[in-house]
Amino acid sequence: MKVGILTSGGDAPGINATIRGVGKTAINNYGMQVIGIQNGFSGLLHKDIVELTDSSLSGILNMGGTILGTAREKVFRKMINSPDEKDREQIKNAYHELGLDCLVCIGGNGTQRTTWMLSELGLNVVGVPKTIDNDIYGTDVTFGFDTAVNIATDAIDRLHSTASSHRRVMLIELMGHHAGWITLYAGMAGGADIILLPELGFNMKVVIDKIKERMEMGKAYSIVAVAEGVEVPTNEKPGFYFTREIQEQTGFETRETVLGYIQRGGSPSPYDRNLGTLLGGHAAQLIHEGRFGRMVAKLGNQISDVPLSEVAGKLSLVTPETDLVVQGKRMGISFGIW
Repeated sequence: MKVGILTSGGDAPGINATIRGVGKTAINNYGMQVIGIQNGFSGLLHKDIVELTDSSLSGILNMGGTILGTAREKVFRKMINSPDEKDREQIKNAYHELGLDCLVCIGGNGTQRTTWMLSELGLNVVGVPKTIDNDIYGTDVTFGFDTAVNIATDAIDRLHSTASSHRRVMLIELMGHHAGWITLYAGMAGGADIILLPELGFNMKVVIDKIKERMEMGKAYSIVAVAEGVEVPTNEKPGFYFTREIQEQTGFETRETVLGYIQRGGSPSPYDRNLGTLLGGHAAQLIHEGRFGRMVAKLGNQISDVPLSEVAGKLSLVTPETDLVVQGKRMGISFGIW
């Protein structure tokens, strides 16, 4: 069998470990031929490929980024959604001209939706969930998330000493457009006093009252963790908005840190390396068994898989009933609404 692998969407720590997991399992355990498709789905159309061998897949386990390159696939999605059958035939022809028996698509929500659409075109595909945001429906966790949380937690840890020394409010803005998982996990692990998430929204009075309450208790500083996707009533980034409002309404010196792409870069954590390896290996197993149109997943303590049709277009989001939210509230941490 001939298997293609591509990566699409934003990069995340652990992609190369996953490529390695798919490729080495396919080659060494199942005797398959493996090619890498470069620069996402556009590489499929342009047949931009590289042969992947056991040797070429060595030495990439601890590397960040992706050896295959990645891209946002707006043009490809227009083609696959096009009312013109010629556009969809072009996609199918590219797949068949490469002689593929299956295409493994490593990516986030948009990628899994596109992978499902390829399945609907009759192509053999397997999806592998990838995102630091941990918001892909159908899996308990995605690789990249653990590394991002470790990086964000370390940053919050470092802010405590400066906040304490200068008696300041220190605000850190973390990644997460729709889902606040990174902010929740890093905020809790880093001992943030206020955690603001896109799913829960906020009441500014609650935020200000919490900071004033801490002042009155003799706590001379506060740490605020906010997700970049929190909607604010101005065109500012959330970090800048909350920094200004807190300083103006409390008189407490307030500074912001926007961590940005640092959360997506660098070497993956051991957990993400192992998770990517396991998910990649299961993807190769699905191909061997002829079980296409599925996304590999971690469910409980098991590596498993779910139909792409159940995943496409859905998000996994934080709720008020999420364990860490419930426990944080019990401990007196503010989530901006209570």
